[in-house]
Amino acid sequence: MNAARNPAILLVDDERRSLDAMEMALEDEFEVFTAESAEQALQVLADEYIQVVFCDQRMPGMSGVELLTRMREQWPETIRVIVTGYTETEDIIRAINQAGIYQFLTKPWHPEQLLMAARGGTRLFQLQRDHDRISLEMKQIAPTAEARLAERRAAVKRGFGFERIVRAPGSPMEGVCRLAAQIASFDVPALILGETGTGKELLARAIHYGSLRSDKPFYAVNCGAIPDELLESELFGHRRGAFTGAHANRIGLLEQADGGTVFLDEIGDTSPAFQVKLLRFLQEGEIRPVGSNQTLTVDVRIVAATNRDLEEEARAGRFREDLYYRLAVSPLGVPALRDRPLDIPLLAEQLLARAIKAQGKQVAGIEPEALNLLAAYDWPGNVRELENEVVRMLMLTAGDRLAAADISARILRAAPAGAADPVADAALAVSGTLKDRVEQMEARILRETLTRLRWNKSRAAEELGLSRVGLRAKLERYGIEAPLRAVEDEDAGRRAGAAE
Repeated sequence: MNAARNPAILLVDDERRSLDAMEMALEDEFEVFTAESAEQALQVLADEYIQVVFCDQRMPGMSGVELLTRMREQWPETIRVIVTGYTETEDIIRAINQAGIYQFLTKPWHPEQLLMAARGGTRLFQLQRDHDRISLEMKQIAPTAEARLAERRAAVKRGFGFERIVRAPGSPMEGVCRLAAQIASFDVPALILGETGTGKELLARAIHYGSLRSDKPFYAVNCGAIPDELLESELFGHRRGAFTGAHANRIGLLEQADGGTVFLDEIGDTSPAFQVKLLRFLQEGEIRPVGSNQTLTVDVRIVAATNRDLEEEARAGRFREDLYYRLAVSPLGVPALRDRPLDIPLLAEQLLARAIKAQGKQVAGIEPEALNLLAAYDWPGNVRELENEVVRMLMLTAGDRLAAADISARILRAAPAGAADPVADAALAVSGTLKDRVEQMEARILRETLTRLRWNKSRAAEELGLSRVGLRAKLERYGIEAPLRAVEDEDAGRRAGAAE
């Protein structure tokens, strides 16, 4: 079997010493051909399978740019590199426009620099060949591929669309989703308002996948988590050397998302200087990478979000009014979880399914009593806090379903969400005797302890330092009754004990 042939490189220079030096640097990894004129180079190209050409710019007769331009017409797949001692801007621009130059190398070059250019050129040549082959194959299976792509896009839309936003019939989120779906179909900026952890990014994704831009990219950026100068680079990009550490050009997310959507979370935390640049983009559709004097035109929809009262921030001068009104065409307010008690059981079940998949621990679900207690809590941390609690319950439960006893004590002791808690109100009221207020708190402690211990009165009495008779008297005094399931469990336990 013959050994695989090394990639073929053609070196073109009218100076023999320069050719010899380049050949010595490349001959260990490549099959090297040389030519001392453009005419010789064209002959080699006609006879050999050349992947990369290194060509001197200043040669008698036909210049390097003229030769590579002719090559571009006859052998467009060949990678072209100019080697020159001149770096006039006009020459560089002309070479790029006419000859499609892959790279410039300036004299005097370093052998490692030449070697890296050759490796990169042959790699690009091979990638182009692979691309052409795959494109040809795709044409043969285009109908099937298009059908599969359409199916995949539909699945993505379902996965990130408004159907994914959990809400019960009659939930405040129903109205929010209806309004968001209407806004999605119009190509205007959107502003989402709501507390941290309410699912603003989820709504932003649904807007994107409900719009005509759904087949294009969606990127999310947390403006509050990135320093101002890095945020500008992240969105607008930068040029090499624009600041310390900028070792290469960077394409910003706005350019990458051309045709799609960029979600700017915590927009209220940005600086006035950044707000000016964002406003210019919204008005003109133009960006200027950091360190560049050229502007780029991109087509991107902005969906912004904040947990602040942005209108008040604008009135107070802490946020640009013109930017606020540019974003707030039709603001969307996402309600806090405490205002969505009907959604909490559904959310808890969904979050449990996600936790089971992530943690690998199987349970059958959540007991109704536990769901009722979760729905009665205020959830100041909103959905994120609920998710943390569900994960905690899953990790600590010993049963086949998450129970009320698995819920954190702070949640069991908390006041019901969306309603006054007579126990807490009486205990913390300004008026009232100390005895009355202590009794109110005692009733709450009894209820929390029994719930946590699954209404095992013996264990509760032992923990609280009471006799069973004393505990029963207090429960009767405060009107505390066990839920039906706990009563059934206690009766079953008594029957089992009697049988023994």
